[in-house]
Amino acid sequence: MEIRAKVTEYVRLRILASRKDHPGSYQNCSVMRTNSMKFLPHYFRPQSLSKIFFCFPDPHFKRKNHGRRIVSVRLLSEYAHFLKVGGRLYCITDVQELHEWHVANCDAHPLFRRLEESVLKDDPCVTAMSTETEESKKVERNKGTKHYAVYERLDPSDVPKINIIDNFFGGDEEKEAEESK
Repeated sequence: MEIRAKVTEYVRLRILASRKDHPGSYQNCSVMRTNSMKFLPHYFRPQSLSKIFFCFPDPHFKRKNHGRRIVSVRLLSEYAHFLKVGGRLYCITDVQELHEWHVANCDAHPLFRRLEESVLKDDPCVTAMSTETEESKKVERNKGTKHYAVYERLDPSDVPKINIIDNFFGGDEEKEAEESK
């Protein structure tokens, strides 16, 4: 899923070329021009995905545009809805500030846990997104740095329950009100 028309067309042509070069292969891949931030629920059933990739997304540097970033607390809840328990969310960028944004938002979300580097060393998806994507090759040619993080979708039963009232009021207001009676 891609929102930019030129990128969508480029990927479509790459898929066609790969199918031509390797007959019978690459039949299970496709590209679609759409705004996944708005329409993702129209394409996937709950817990139907095992992996989601965000490879070199637009950093939206201006503060007023941070809401357009593809990784946010609100959107992470949607991604968790579509990921199977144990599924993985992959993020890679060449922008340090955006990487820190990804990590801060994913770390703050109760349904995601960051995977350690030792777990990821044998993950072929990390290698693919770091070396095989067009954007990663471009970053390599320009001698840039790549920053990535991988998160695992947790089972909701393993996440501590949050008392919404306590969380909203800061936790001790009800106790203080009862004690003052």
